[in-house]
Amino acid sequence: MPKFKLEYIWLDGYTPVPNLRSKTQLKEFDSFPTLEQLPLWGFDGSSTQQAEGRSSDCVLKPVALFPDASRNNGVLVMCEVMMPDGVTPHPSNSRATILDDPDTWFGYEQEYFLYEDGRPLGFPKDGYPAPQGPYYCGVGYSAVGDVARQIVEEHLELCLEAGINHEGINAEVAKGQWEFQIFGKGSRKCADEMWVARYILNRLCESYGVDVNYHCKPLGMHLDWNGSGMHCNFSTKYMRETGGKEYFEALMAAFAKNLDEHIAVYGPDNHMRLTGLHETQSIDKFTYGIADRGSSVRVPHSFINAGYKGYLEDRRPNSQGDPYQISSRVLKTIAEVPLP
Repeated sequence: MPKFKLEYIWLDGYTPVPNLRSKTQLKEFDSFPTLEQLPLWGFDGSSTQQAEGRSSDCVLKPVALFPDASRNNGVLVMCEVMMPDGVTPHPSNSRATILDDPDTWFGYEQEYFLYEDGRPLGFPKDGYPAPQGPYYCGVGYSAVGDVARQIVEEHLELCLEAGINHEGINAEVAKGQWEFQIFGKGSRKCADEMWVARYILNRLCESYGVDVNYHCKPLGMHLDWNGSGMHCNFSTKYMRETGGKEYFEALMAAFAKNLDEHIAVYGPDNHMRLTGLHETQSIDKFTYGIADRGSSVRVPHSFINAGYKGYLEDRRPNSQGDPYQISSRVLKTIAEVPLP
């Protein structure tokens, strides 16, 4: 009976951005295990800001699993953090209490920078590279280098081998900046896959001596370099099958009314990124526009051409945002709009 390497992955208690943590358990199974076969497992919460030393036990509850192509008999196990009873969600557990709807489809566009020795990959040791322009979807060593392309291609393959619904990759506007996209049906499923995709990228970069920088404006807000977002594309069953201009306008009014509630969960330091520059709208305004990357919500031409049916893109979530909370907030706002 083979031993499987179960990599239990969870989010720690750090704020405003949790860190990914993981540890390995070896367990024998006849074949690739099912979720129901995986046991609960404890960890020291006092080392992850999830418990005090005098009562440090926390529990990992498996909620999703993926093949790990980087290991023989490897399994990536996404977990929720529970209290010692194994039943009560830990206060840091953002997954357990979110709204979910399998008929609502989410697509996230994760932007990030690859960093080496405290600077984005491709930056000279002193000063800055040539201004933005040639890097977006760039090809050739001068535009994207060599190591970065190798990393993002390997990440893509590992995600596909894991069964993660990875939809695409591209070099982004700033030097050393890249993007990958994840699509899923339901907020929990999509967010699980996003967190595991982030985990795979972080772990992969260890072997290259490179860090992943998810901060939304790592080069500062006063320099002419794009920040990093995690645009949230969403589509309910009603939006796909019925839609209509009246419903769309009511939905946008609800998003405008809940501006502060959305910004609160769209990632820290977003004031540095949502300035009205570099393809963003100001953080204190809500706008929407057809194919307008300077609006809060971009409305695709396909949405209008289909009779106000399809998907919309909320461009405000940033690269450090928690997709569990972002998806849940989108669903809460949608729920406020009555169907005609």
